[in-house]
Amino acid sequence: MGAPSSDLTAEIFLQYMEHLHLARLTHRHRVINYFRYVDNILLIFDPNQINIQAILDDFNAIHPKLQFTAETERESTLNYLDISIHRTPTNVKTSIYRKPTFTDTIIPYNSNHATQHKYATVKFLFNRLNTYDLQKEDYQHELNIIHNILHNNSFPIMPQKPHIHTLVQEKPSHTPKHRWASFTYVGKETSYITNIFRQT
Repeated sequence: MGAPSSDLTAEIFLQYMEHLHLARLTHRHRVINYFRYVDNILLIFDPNQINIQAILDDFNAIHPKLQFTAETERESTLNYLDISIHRTPTNVKTSIYRKPTFTDTIIPYNSNHATQHKYATVKFLFNRLNTYDLQKEDYQHELNIIHNILHNNSFPIMPQKPHIHTLVQEKPSHTPKHRWASFTYVGKETSYITNIFRQT
């Protein structure tokens, strides 16, 4: 929550801090790779050469308003955003990660929402499934989870072709008498909009 410009201001500030300190810190601690998405950072380093606590202390010393916490891999696995990264002796593989608080609730198919709203999450789930480089068993496991989510929210599925294009789209039985247009919310307060309707 906050002003619409908050996320942009925070991103500019973080990029400025990276410009000032990142090269020095990564060189000092021999960090192999640094990735950041919003406020989530992924570091790749050799634990035999560096101490994660020393890296964390240096990052927390950058600015008094920036405080970082560290999560290290457990059993050769680390969760980052919506993926689990599994380190094997020969390579790295990924699978889709969900937090323990995850619920399978999305906008139900039989709700009174617009069709594009109901299918937005469905498209996201299938796009993620087909975008990530998943092993065969991980792909099938994720596909089963998606089917369960759709089933629990009353979405019709044709099981012989589990893809987004096989989902049945509801078609209007008659030509609508009115035309509707959607407008993007631009941050005005609802009381202002209410006053407009009262004046008209």
